[in-house]
Amino acid sequence: MKISRRRFTHSMAIATASLSARGWSSLARGDSPANRVRVGVIGTGVRGKYLIGNLPESARVEAICDCATSRMTETLRPKKSFQQVLAEFVRRDATHCSTHQDYRQLLDKRELDAVIIATPDHHHVQAAMLALQAGLDVYLEKPVSLTIREGRLLADAVKKTGRVLQVGSQQRSMQVNRFACEFIRDGGLGKVSRVDFPNYPGPMPIEIYGKEPDPEGLDWDLFLGPTPSVPHHTRLWMKEDFKVGELLWRGWDLFENYSGHLMTNWGGHSIDMVQYALGMDHTGPVKIEMNHDVSEAALERDWQTKWKIKTPASRGSWLAEKRMLPVTCTYSNGVTLNLLPDINEATFYGERGAMLISRNKYTVDPPSLVQHGPGPEATAIWAGEGHVARPHLQNWLECIRSRDVPAAAAEVGHRTGSICHLINLARVLNRTLHWNPDLEEFVDDPAANKLLDRPRRNGFLLPVI
Repeated sequence: MKISRRRFTHSMAIATASLSARGWSSLARGDSPANRVRVGVIGTGVRGKYLIGNLPESARVEAICDCATSRMTETLRPKKSFQQVLAEFVRRDATHCSTHQDYRQLLDKRELDAVIIATPDHHHVQAAMLALQAGLDVYLEKPVSLTIREGRLLADAVKKTGRVLQVGSQQRSMQVNRFACEFIRDGGLGKVSRVDFPNYPGPMPIEIYGKEPDPEGLDWDLFLGPTPSVPHHTRLWMKEDFKVGELLWRGWDLFENYSGHLMTNWGGHSIDMVQYALGMDHTGPVKIEMNHDVSEAALERDWQTKWKIKTPASRGSWLAEKRMLPVTCTYSNGVTLNLLPDINEATFYGERGAMLISRNKYTVDPPSLVQHGPGPEATAIWAGEGHVARPHLQNWLECIRSRDVPAAAAEVGHRTGSICHLINLARVLNRTLHWNPDLEEFVDDPAANKLLDRPRRNGFLLPVI
C-alpha cells in the first residue's frame, strides 16, 4: 500500500508524541552501553530465567526482581541446567545487575528502557500497567490477564501510552505457524466449519493447607498481591519444584486465585492460533456452551494420557469436575471451536480438507493442498523445548526501535486470553453463556457479568492511565 508523505508525517508525529522522552531519547542518543536496550526482568522463576537466557545481544539486563530473593540468587549464580541457559547473562550482565524484591521499586530505576514480565498471572496486568505508566516498553508473558476486565484495561492503556507491548505468544513469530494460519485465513481449506481442540483443564478453587513458616527471603504478602490474604503454604506458590504423588506440582498455576491453569497456559497458545487462522484477532465467540455429550470414560482416559502429571485427578465423578468439562464456542459466522477429550492438536475442518496446527508444525489432509510450505530452515531456529523464544524477543526489540506493532500485540493477546477466560467461566457456571465481543460483556446475564472482574486488595489497585 502506498503511503502519502502527508500521511506518513502525520503518523510519525502521533507516534513520536506518544513516546516518553525517557524511552525514545535514550535509545536515539545511544546512552545505553553499546546502544543495547536496557531491560529489567520481573519474575525470575523458570520462565523468567529462560527469557533472560533467550535475550538477543541487542538487549542488556540491568535489573531483576522477584518476591523470593532466592530466585534472584539462583539467577545471578545459576546451578545445574541453568548454568548453560544463563551463561551469557552471567558473563555479560550479572555483575552490574541490580536486584529488587518489589517490582514497584524496580520500575523507579531511570536507566531502564523496557521490562520483561514473567510473574504468576495475577500480577501481569498491574506490573505491565505500572511499567507503561513509567514510560517503558513491555514483554508480557501470556496470558495477558487474570480477568477479562483487567485485560481490557491493559490493552487500552497500551493504546493510550503508545508503548510497545509484546505478548509472549511466540508461535506468532514462528514462520511455520504463520504460514499455516494465513493459509487457512486466506481460504486454503475453503470455508471452515469447525475447529476441534484439546480439552485443557481449568483451575481449582483455592485450598487452605494450613500455615507454614515463610521461607527466608520470601515476601508472602507481596506474592499474594491483589488476591485475598491466605496463610503461606509451599503448595500454593512453588511450581514444578516437587512432586505430589505422580503429579509434578504446579503451585500457583493450579489455583483460580492466581491463574486460569492449563486453559490459559497451554490453551492460550492454541487459542491464539485459532484466532489468527480464523481472522478473529479483534473479536471473539458469541456463544459458549457446555458439551454434555461425552462419557465419564473419555474424560478419565484424557486425563490419564495427557494431564496426569500436570493436574490433579477428579475427586469424584469426572462429569462433576467442572474444570474439565468439554465446551463449545460459536463465532457469529457459525464456526464452532470444540474442546474435546482425545484431541491432541488444534484441527481445522474446511470444505477442501483438514489442517492440524501445533508448535512449529502443521499437517494437512490431503497433503496436495499445500505445494510450497516453509522449509526445514524455518523450523530449525525454533528447535528445542517450549522455552525457545529468541526470535520473538528479537521482534519485540526491533519494534522498540522502529515503533512498529509487534507480532503479538496487546489487543490480540487480550482477545485470545478472553476466550480462555470465557471457557473457564462457562465451566464454573455450568451453563450456556451469550457473549457480546464488541461490548465485552454477557448478554442479559448480570450474574455472569459480575465474574468479568474481581476485587483487589488495597495497595494493589490498578493505576489509572
